Amino acid sequence: MTYSYPIEVLHLLVSPEHAYFGRPKEGAADVPTTDADRVEVVAHKGIVGDRFFGRAAHMDAAVTLFAAESLEAIADEVGLGTLDPLLTRRNVILRGAELMPLIGSEITIRSGPDLADAITLRPGRHAAPCAWMDRMLGPGVHHAMRGRGGLRCMPLTSGFLHRGPAVLESPVELDPARAGLPKLPKRLP
Repeated sequence: MTYSYPIEVLHLLVSPEHAYFGRPKEGAADVPTTDADRVEVVAHKGIVGDRFFGRAAHMDAAVTLFAAESLEAIADEVGLGTLDPLLTRRNVILRGAELMPLIGSEITIRSGPDLADAITLRPGRHAAPCAWMDRMLGPGVHHAMRGRGGLRCMPLTSGFLHRGPAVLESPVELDPARAGLPKLPKRLP
C-alpha cells in the first residue's frame, strides 16, 4: 500500500562547497549557495551542482530532507525567533512531512507542474546536527536539533525536484502533525 501526503517544498539548497568545516569559532566559509526553484537530481549521485554530488563517501546520503516544522519547534524550545532554514545546510526543506518513520523505505516526491516530476529516494539515516548549528543559528540549537535534524537519502531515480506544492508517497503511514517532533512517544503499558 502507498500513502500520499500533500506537502510543500519550501527551499532547495545547492552549494558547490562546504561552508562548515574546521572550528565553528573561526566562522563559516563564504561559499556560493543557491536557493533554487528547481534542481536536477541524478540517481545514485545526488543534486547536480551540490557539494555531495557524485562523492563516493556520500552516495547513500547525497540528498538531505528537513522538516520546516522541526526548525520552528527548535526555535521555540531555545527561545529564538525565526531561524533561517538555509543555515542548516539541508538540501530540501519540506512542510507537512513527518520524516523519521521513513528511514529504510523508498519514498517518492512528486512536484512541478501537475506534479508530473517524480524523484524516488531511500532515506538511510538521520542527518545528525553538528556544533556549527549553535554558531550559525543560535545557542542551544545543536542540542535541540538532535533526533530531528532531517534525513540523509540516496536518490534512486533521476529527474527534477521543484519548489512549491508537492506530494510525498510513502509505504508507511505518517502523521503530518508530528513533522516537528524528534521521535514517536513511548507507548503506555
